[in-house]
Amino acid sequence: MAHRWGIDLGGTKIEGVVLDPGHPDKPLCRRRIPTEAEKGYDHILARIADLCRQISRETGLSVPERMGMGTPGIIDPQTGKIKNSNTQCLNGHRLKADLESVHGLHFVTANDANCLALAEATMGVARGYPTVFGVILGTGVGGGIVVDGKVLEGCHGIAGEWGQLVLDPEGPLSNYGTHGTLEALVAGPALERFYAERAGQRRLLKEIAERAAAGNDPHAAATIGRLTDKLAQALGIIIDVLDPHAIVLGGGVGNIDALYAKEMREKISASIFNSRFEAALLKPALGDSAGVFGAAMLVS
Repeated sequence: MAHRWGIDLGGTKIEGVVLDPGHPDKPLCRRRIPTEAEKGYDHILARIADLCRQISRETGLSVPERMGMGTPGIIDPQTGKIKNSNTQCLNGHRLKADLESVHGLHFVTANDANCLALAEATMGVARGYPTVFGVILGTGVGGGIVVDGKVLEGCHGIAGEWGQLVLDPEGPLSNYGTHGTLEALVAGPALERFYAERAGQRRLLKEIAERAAAGNDPHAAATIGRLTDKLAQALGIIIDVLDPHAIVLGGGVGNIDALYAKEMREKISASIFNSRFEAALLKPALGDSAGVFGAAMLVS
């Protein structure tokens, strides 16, 4: 079986990997280069081409006819254009079509959260579960759905975009002009702002979580309480609709131990249309490899 190539296109870096299907956990090559997004859309296309050439030279392999790629934002299935990307210069462009024109090959694409979910469902901590909801909790909030090893994209290409669920119509303004979305409430920067407003000083989320665990900072406890309350509320919506067998919490916020405690499971249980919460709630196993590994796994 042919090697699988994957590209993870991020706002600050572009990463490429080549996997042997027989040993996908041992990449033949893994290389990163800066995105340099400030130089614009055409420059990003050139950077992807340059990364492919570097990988080809390093491995001695020809660039394949099919390649997987994770993207920030979503490729609209109706227009073929990127939308909802934090890398603003990509929005409105037909990234997939333009890349295929440049390279003369076929790209299989999915957004970065879908790639994380696919990697963890096929070769990570959620391997073997029929349905997996993979979450990115970081500077933003996203998600991806994998059913029987396949990414679910949906009619509009937005399946899994639970970060835009409105939990509090009177809540803080999101980057997309809506109020009280999950992302506006529990993304890392939002939690740090919440703490600063109450404590009168700024701290990094990692320190806030440590202070909450130590029990010596009521403002930190309130911040982590907000995180677990709102996350349980939002997960309750996902569980009532999708009822996944496993939930993987990726991203920097997903490292907070309180998310895996008994109290968190109790909060989720109280939020769902069932007497108990039995799904697996998991830390990712692949770390920052998940995105690029998932991109490579898009190619079947």
